[in-house]
Amino acid sequence: MQRSFWSDEPLAVKVRPKNFDEFVGQEHILSKGMPLRVAIENDELYSCILYGPPGCGKTSLAGIIKNKTHNEFKHFSAATQGVGILKPMMKEAEEKFLTSGKPTVIFVDEIHRFTKSQQDTLLSYVEEGSVILIGATTENPSFEVNPALLSRCRVFVFKSLSNDEILTILERALKGLDFSFSREALKEIADLSGGDARTALNYLQEAMRTASSLGLKEINDVEKLIQKSIPRYRKNADEHYDFISALHKSMRGSDPDAALYYLAAMLEAGEDPLYIARRIVRFASEDVGLADPRALSIAIDAYHATHFIGMPECSTALAQAVIYCSVAPKSNAVYKAYKEAAKEVKSHPFEGVPMMLRNAPTKLMKEMGYSQGYVYPHDRKNAFVLTNYLPQRLKGKVFYHPSERGLESKIKEKLEKLWKNLKRWKEE
Repeated sequence: MQRSFWSDEPLAVKVRPKNFDEFVGQEHILSKGMPLRVAIENDELYSCILYGPPGCGKTSLAGIIKNKTHNEFKHFSAATQGVGILKPMMKEAEEKFLTSGKPTVIFVDEIHRFTKSQQDTLLSYVEEGSVILIGATTENPSFEVNPALLSRCRVFVFKSLSNDEILTILERALKGLDFSFSREALKEIADLSGGDARTALNYLQEAMRTASSLGLKEINDVEKLIQKSIPRYRKNADEHYDFISALHKSMRGSDPDAALYYLAAMLEAGEDPLYIARRIVRFASEDVGLADPRALSIAIDAYHATHFIGMPECSTALAQAVIYCSVAPKSNAVYKAYKEAAKEVKSHPFEGVPMMLRNAPTKLMKEMGYSQGYVYPHDRKNAFVLTNYLPQRLKGKVFYHPSERGLESKIKEKLEKLWKNLKRWKEE
């Protein structure tokens, strides 16, 4: 008897695993003998947060927990239901706990959708034991879950599924259906899914619907049967920070190919190109600095070009800046110099400006010693005067230590020659 996939219920829901034998993936936390699996199998579950990307099995695991536990199980979606529904649910769980001593397992999907104050609603019930909370989130719980609530839950990190794991899920889903997909066709779906089983199954169902309308039963190529992949990058989620970090670190590592990949991933997913342009400007001064001052000019030019023409035309201007910054000599000497100077200022916020450097626009200020002893460098040979411009306490202090890379090697040589009798230079 063939299974039907034409109902309104998504295929991903129909083939959801009912037990651990059917569950695919997350071996690092759910293989036999692992603490979380043992707790579920023995019905000794504790409050926990399931953190991972979409379609990796968090909701499926909740379904297995529902099948395993002898406690009452309730499902709550923070995306579609409000705290007004959750509060009575919690109150009922508390009353049941007081009379029977049995807690209620409440699965809160997309718990990150709650504000921190809304999450406080859960805290007292979890703390007293009337509720065993299973929270699922695609966002980093360190930032999105109330610290007090997080401290009372164990966090389990789920990973994106591998292509082989996706293939296993797809092959199982096809059992009993009157369609034949080639291995290559299934691999194509797996590649497009980005490790998301739900997306893969939706693609499979879409391909079958289209194939059925065309009278096809054997599918060797899915390219024309399904729409393009949903980008892995989500500009309002953790990926927003992960991908910009990857771009920054790829440029710092002098890998233009990796940097271009992360740039394209963000732009094609709809990221604000001006945000990326600002980050490239920051990189040019933080990681290239005076080793190649042109990097900052090119980054700023790319920012202006992005502002002027927008996407998609600005993509090449950003790519040009990314490639230039990637291949430019690297130095964080400017970045470190500013941090050291700022640290000094914060440590001694009331340090005064030496009298020699103070302007003296009035007769009284001149009589008080303002500007006294100052020598105008342009009046001297080479426009240089060997003197101390820092507060006396900091005389000889060096904040800026040029690297030996790019233009900074020449800057280093010049500064050491000029200030060798006054500044305390350190060996790099």
